[in-house]
Amino acid sequence: MSTPAVELSWQGPDGIVAVITMDAGENRFDLDVVRHWHGLIDQVAAKEGPLALITTGTDKFYSNGLQLEWLVANPDMAREFLHELNHLWGRILGLDCHTTAAVNGHCFGAGALLTSAHDRITMRSDRGYWCMPELDLGLPVSEKMAQLLLTRLPRTAIARALNTAHRFTGPEALAAGIADEILPADELLAATIAHSALMAAKSRETIATHKQMLYGTTIHSLTEGN
Repeated sequence: MSTPAVELSWQGPDGIVAVITMDAGENRFDLDVVRHWHGLIDQVAAKEGPLALITTGTDKFYSNGLQLEWLVANPDMAREFLHELNHLWGRILGLDCHTTAAVNGHCFGAGALLTSAHDRITMRSDRGYWCMPELDLGLPVSEKMAQLLLTRLPRTAIARALNTAHRFTGPEALAAGIADEILPADELLAATIAHSALMAAKSRETIATHKQMLYGTTIHSLTEGN
């Protein structure tokens, strides 16, 4: 398994914005990486008071999805891995604070699904694709994956993503309702932190209640199911 290169830092005024940064090249997911993510989300969830979460990558990748070579080499772990990955998405979807995926570059498959678990998606305007490539791979998404995508993003955009494997640029993702804002690369993270710091002051109890109303069925499906 890999050595996870995913770190948590605290940014913004008084350190109220948790920033989880992936820094492992293509930032693909295997079981060790997902377990490491769960530990970081534990730390974020345990913080008291004002809070917001941002996830991002470095260089030209946000995340290029699953580590397929690891899955092929470890078929006996595939069920546990997918369960833990679903659970991670469900935890982020239901987290009691505002969450943003700051998509700094290419975002494929499981990376795109990770962004879909957030309240807001910001993207680099000049480079990088948001894509669900499963059609080209001949690997249908699971029902839980489709449920997550359709819970958060426009149905027409997801139909196009799944049925054509279209690679959405930042401007295309904005027009399709996938991205909420596109920004130059050198402004992306700072602007996302500034917005998140404002949202961190909002009532976490109310956010949690609203998320259960909006996404409760999907949260339960991802976090409790096998």
